[in-house]
Amino acid sequence: MNTKLTLSINKNITERAKKYARRKKTSLSKLVENQLAKLTGAEEEQAISPLVKSLSGVISQKAANKAENEYASFLKKKYK
Repeated sequence: MNTKLTLSINKNITERAKKYARRKKTSLSKLVENQLAKLTGAEEEQAISPLVKSLSGVISQKAANKAENEYASFLKKKYK
C-alpha cells in the first residue's frame, strides 16, 4: 500500500536527484523509498531481471572456480 508524503528539500538537491533518477531510469519516489527502506532495514528483496535469470547457470560452478583460481594465480605472479 502506498501513501503520499510531502517533503521540503533544497531545490538544488531536488534537481540533482531528478537527473540521477532519469539516468537510472527510475522515479524520484522510488529512489526515496529504496533509501528509506535501507535506512530502516526493511529492504525488500529485489526481483531478478529476465536477463540475469537467462544468464544464471550459463557457467558451471566448477568452471567459475577454475577461472577464479587462474586469475588469482595470474595476479600473484604479476604482483610478486
